[in-house]
Amino acid sequence: MSLKRISFLLLPVCLISAAGLFIACGKSPSGPDNGPTPSVLTVELTGGNKPSLRLEASNEEAVSAGNGADRSCSDAMSGCKVTATWTICPDEDFQSYALYRSTSPGIAADHENAELLTVFTDANQRYFEDATVELGVTYYYAVRTGNGTGVFAWSNEAEITTPGAPTPSVLTAIAGATEVALSWTSCPDEDFARYTLYRSYVAGIAGDTLSAEKLGVFTDPGVLAFNDSTLTQTTAYYALRTTNDAGLSVWSNEETAVLRGCTVVAWGGNDYGQCDVPSPNNGFIAVAAGGGHSLGLRNDSTIVAWGNNSFGQCDVPSPNNGFTAIAAGYDYSLGLRDDGSIVAWGRNDCGQCDVPSPNTGFIAVSAGGGLHSLGLRNDSSISAWGWNSDGQCDVPSPNSDFMAVAGGWAHSLGLKSNGSIVAWGYNGYGLCDVPLPNSSFIAVAAGWAHSLGLKSNGSIVAWGRNNYSQCTVPSPNSAFIAVAAGAYHSLGLKSNGSIVAWGSNDYGQCTVPSPNSGFTAVAAGVSHSLGLREE
Repeated sequence: MSLKRISFLLLPVCLISAAGLFIACGKSPSGPDNGPTPSVLTVELTGGNKPSLRLEASNEEAVSAGNGADRSCSDAMSGCKVTATWTICPDEDFQSYALYRSTSPGIAADHENAELLTVFTDANQRYFEDATVELGVTYYYAVRTGNGTGVFAWSNEAEITTPGAPTPSVLTAIAGATEVALSWTSCPDEDFARYTLYRSYVAGIAGDTLSAEKLGVFTDPGVLAFNDSTLTQTTAYYALRTTNDAGLSVWSNEETAVLRGCTVVAWGGNDYGQCDVPSPNNGFIAVAAGGGHSLGLRNDSTIVAWGNNSFGQCDVPSPNNGFTAIAAGYDYSLGLRDDGSIVAWGRNDCGQCDVPSPNTGFIAVSAGGGLHSLGLRNDSSISAWGWNSDGQCDVPSPNSDFMAVAGGWAHSLGLKSNGSIVAWGYNGYGLCDVPLPNSSFIAVAAGWAHSLGLKSNGSIVAWGRNNYSQCTVPSPNSAFIAVAAGAYHSLGLKSNGSIVAWGSNDYGQCTVPSPNSGFTAVAAGVSHSLGLREE
């Protein structure tokens, strides 16, 4: 028998299990007959400078108070987003990725009740940024990969919780005569980061922080109060923003405060009517006393002037508005405007009213008891002009780091931010010899021939000529919060609202009218005194 060569075609063997499961011969289980290759999904919070949530502090925006977790991160303008990233499907018959989101687990088993966020048909698309998430919510995500035969494969389900907004504080503002007392409720959250207190002269701080001023940033959750004594207008608006470690923040309510203002009490020499306060005597927030005239700054930013007007020192230039501070010299006057410029009027024989250029950037003014002027700039330098007989206008170097100024008859004082006093000009009677230790001062005042410094412990240091005991501070030398120096007399305002006066009393300038209480500010002229009293 002859044998035929038999050629065998070797074919792949296909197996069918008893359960009826079919595996494609020579084919990966993720091929077109068995569904696409599933992706591996990861999610993370994104949007700024840290993985949990990124929010630039210098440009932070906040959710509105009272809306809490019902506000979305995107609505809050916080930059809160969830970025979903998945591995690429390598299959040739890839058709689509479908990303689902739900607030309940088990998307693959019940995707009809989940939210379909997006569908991609590009196989190389591997991430999506979800900017519609809400604060303090747990989300579940899953990717369904589909192929050309209509078969789908689910990724793993990824879970993530967005940060919650902090608990908003309730802000309270109580307006006094010249300052506003602010307080707020505590944030109890463990992830508390800071309170930021804002003030504006226009309502709507939460919607326009660029027009508002930051009064303070407090990282201690126990700090719950602040007194604002730097107002330049009668009506102010306040709001507090609470921020957590994730960078999310929430606004308090906005409070409106209207200063009550004060009445002016005047006593002492009145030969020019400098103690006859014009009517209506109310709404004042600052006073200044000169040689024989007086100035009062109202809470509507206008200046009232009365007394000796022989050099026009009481003729406030027009427009009489926008003033934030005042000073009175011997026969001239100074007013600081809210744009940082100084207006000067009255006697000008020594150039004391010729404000140096540029007339901008000033934050405080002082009119010497003689005929020179001082202005403190916002770069902490001092400008001096006018009579310079003894170098009282030659500010010592370095001319920097000053925080307050005061001018006497022919000497000047500057308070540094480190609490020391710099003195220059006429040094007869030791006017410029600041007693040691020259530290811890918080305010200064200069008389004709004596100087005063207020210490942080509430005591007053006095030096210079003492012919009328103007440097002999009455006991107890404590609890003072402000000082003023006249020609030969001195005034100190106590924390209880009373005024202590000592030195020359030839014109009754040290005889404080009764009731000696409720005062918030003091000023001393040549022979008269002024006090602001709460209405």
